[in-house]
Amino acid sequence: MKNVVKILIFASVALWAQTNPLNMTTAQVVKDMGLGINLGNTFESNGDWINGTTVNDYETAWGSPTVTKAMIDGYKNAGFKTVRIPVSWTNLMTGNNTGGTYTISTALLNRVEEVVNWVLEDGMYAIVNLHHQKDWIQDKFPTDSAECMRKYTRIWEQVSAKFKDKSGYLILESMNEEGSWNEVWNMWSNSGDKARAYGFLNTINQKFYDVVKASGGNNANRHLLIAGYDTNIDYTSDPLFKLPTGCTRCAVSVHYYDPFGFTHINGDDEWTAFIGKWGTQADITELNTKMNKLKTNFVDKDIPVIIGEYGFAAKLNEARERTQAQVTNYTLKVAEAIYTRNMCPVLWDIQLDPSKGEVIYYYNRKSNPPAFSDPQLVAGMKAIAGNNVAPSSSSIPTSSSSSEDATPIISHSPLAASHSPTYYSLKGEPLGNAKPQKAGIYIVKQGSSIRKIAVR
Repeated sequence: MKNVVKILIFASVALWAQTNPLNMTTAQVVKDMGLGINLGNTFESNGDWINGTTVNDYETAWGSPTVTKAMIDGYKNAGFKTVRIPVSWTNLMTGNNTGGTYTISTALLNRVEEVVNWVLEDGMYAIVNLHHQKDWIQDKFPTDSAECMRKYTRIWEQVSAKFKDKSGYLILESMNEEGSWNEVWNMWSNSGDKARAYGFLNTINQKFYDVVKASGGNNANRHLLIAGYDTNIDYTSDPLFKLPTGCTRCAVSVHYYDPFGFTHINGDDEWTAFIGKWGTQADITELNTKMNKLKTNFVDKDIPVIIGEYGFAAKLNEARERTQAQVTNYTLKVAEAIYTRNMCPVLWDIQLDPSKGEVIYYYNRKSNPPAFSDPQLVAGMKAIAGNNVAPSSSSIPTSSSSSEDATPIISHSPLAASHSPTYYSLKGEPLGNAKPQKAGIYIVKQGSSIRKIAVR
């Protein structure tokens, strides 16, 4: 038996080398990420009116309940394999002033880590970014670049240090939508210094890359997500947008909310026309044109793409044919157009409040258990993803200390549960039927199922 276990250990190591994201190309990782969803309006919630003194004050300020593991499990159960966690790291920051220390709240770092661990333990990818920093990245970089860059550097030094030992299933993202400067170059009138505006973004992204890669641990080999210009498909496809020098393990981040008249506009008096229905041949053509642009400019050139946000962010209006069915159709068609081009779609989702007349058209974090409101959406998402979903057991390591915790060596047999488990050391030494209490990596055999586990 010892020899059999040893052979299986070697097979396990070989399998882990193939499935460990740190040993995969970024293109392979993005393809493996399946379908994603955002934990929106949660850790990125901010505003002077909040006057929060705790992390939970901010976490719940924009309508989300306190995040629980059950909520994360609900994403996995619905077929999602990636969770994007937007974070406003300046919440509760001390020394947040010119010449200050720009010290991130330890409580915030720990709370985000807790949620990241839940995602990783569920066998999903986690994306952590820098979100809602317009007041200094967009507003001040052109006039006070040195101080803004010092603040940006300090943030990523601290975040990188916190997460450097997490497994390759964690991806860090340079920023959200803050990477555009209309006072420098007006993207609508095409007036101003376009090269200077792009230069700001390219320089910031380079700093992000350099800081993370130099921070040690798994960060030296971590896959990174680089924000495009305004995270806009057209502007990011411009030759002036550059990936950081040396960036061989990076994906490009853009967002897709077209047409805004459907996804964001609620009335006829807003800045663009209201659209009630979506799904005509012209709509599908526009969608495919944008996705093909990304495929041609990036994917076909071995530059992976993640659509960090897409989805519906307006109100239903059944009198004008904007129904839940329309929202579901739009969401599925966009997800499919992204996924079938080997890009990762990450749905933007927030917690809406029915007591205020809001319709929960995606995920209800407050239901028991937390669940998606539309079964047709879940069925459609699972059909798109096929078998590319998170594993059925917690087999993905959260940190380098459990980097040997691989996926099962042999698939679970239907009879496996009827056998008592037997535990072995990594050297093949039998340890009995009781789960080891000492932290480490162990082999567990149950029926015809043999896998590795991490005891922390």
